[in-house]
Amino acid sequence: MKSPGFRAIREHQKLNHFPGSFQIGRKDRLWRNLLKMQTRCGKKEFNFFPQSFILPQDIKLLRKAWEEGASRQKWIVKPPASARGIGIQVIHKWSQLPKRRPLLVQRYLHKPYLIDGRKFDLRIYVYVTCYDPLRVYLFKDGLVRFASCKYSSSMKSLSNKFVHLTNYSVNKKNTEYKSNLDETACQGHKWALKALWNYLTQKGVNSEAIWEKIKDIVIKTIIASEPYVNSLVKMYVRRPYCCHELFGFDIMLDENLKPWILEVNISPSLHSNSPLDVSIKGQMIRDLLNLAGFVLPSTDSALGGTCRGLTTSLTCALKEKPRPASECFTAEKLKKAYYLTQKIPDQDFYSSVLDILTPDDVRILVETEDEYSRRGQFERVFPTHISMRYLRFFEQPRYFNILVTQWELKYYLNKHKGNHHLRAGTVT
Repeated sequence: MKSPGFRAIREHQKLNHFPGSFQIGRKDRLWRNLLKMQTRCGKKEFNFFPQSFILPQDIKLLRKAWEEGASRQKWIVKPPASARGIGIQVIHKWSQLPKRRPLLVQRYLHKPYLIDGRKFDLRIYVYVTCYDPLRVYLFKDGLVRFASCKYSSSMKSLSNKFVHLTNYSVNKKNTEYKSNLDETACQGHKWALKALWNYLTQKGVNSEAIWEKIKDIVIKTIIASEPYVNSLVKMYVRRPYCCHELFGFDIMLDENLKPWILEVNISPSLHSNSPLDVSIKGQMIRDLLNLAGFVLPSTDSALGGTCRGLTTSLTCALKEKPRPASECFTAEKLKKAYYLTQKIPDQDFYSSVLDILTPDDVRILVETEDEYSRRGQFERVFPTHISMRYLRFFEQPRYFNILVTQWELKYYLNKHKGNHHLRAGTVT
């Protein structure tokens, strides 16, 4: 749906996309935005994507990199807006490069980590409930998708998609493709992510360290789209609540077990073709819908009802202490301006944001805590008690990001205490 179409969403409705999410969902936009982040924040922090060129505009830069590279280097060519492996090919000669159409050309990760001699990638499910403040969740399980033929670095194998591509939609067409009926088993050409972690752990690999690196990639990639999405939400969406989005991140591990991002899907497949799919995707969607929550339309009868649950009880507590609207608005505006105009803020300065909470602050914290209590098998990766380190990557600071990261830092070890303060109406 084009961005202006979001105006039609009513306040009690929810659409499973944000306007502007194609800024990471389209392959060309994803690489352009990650490259922009790398230029602004440095290669040390943004070194998890292969060297990429968008044609036709980058043709001269590609030619230069091509000529500087080794003669046996490989490149992978992708249409910028396709899915399911359509139109992807691996090449090694300049003459093989398709001409006169938009393309993404990437340096091929020619030394992937192999299991039983095969390439594989990871489908990671990422759920974003809000962009201001940013709230990002990762589902704790996912899919591991194998190429159905053993990997070969030979130039003669480049045309064999069953060797070089890991897409299920490609490999299921291979007569040698083997499905997996057991979510705990390391067999066939599709595994559960948890089965992979068990497999690697038995090999002496620190799988938790890999998972932490994947979280880092996910947070930074979502931040790369943040300025575009936030500006369009403010322009076209009645309230941020009306949108949420499930992303499918495709990650590949190289021979050193370093994760690399391949692409981001804004409509990840939810088809379930096996008991393995049903088990993982079914649990994920159930938890996602619980996490999403829905606000009932405001009616006189609904407002006259009793308050139940964390959110409504806290909201009712706030309503018992009405203040003049103009006074509240002025105080909130002044507080936000105060925390956004400091040139070199430090932790001591930021921590004071919790000293006096405005009604707007409490509303955001209530939403954040209530949502967290419904997370199921999702793990919230932003905000957390270590999220302060990510604030410098945002193109512009956001007051609510400062607020929720400081709240997490203060109460992550004692959620009960934090919620008790909110229930007590710590609004001064």
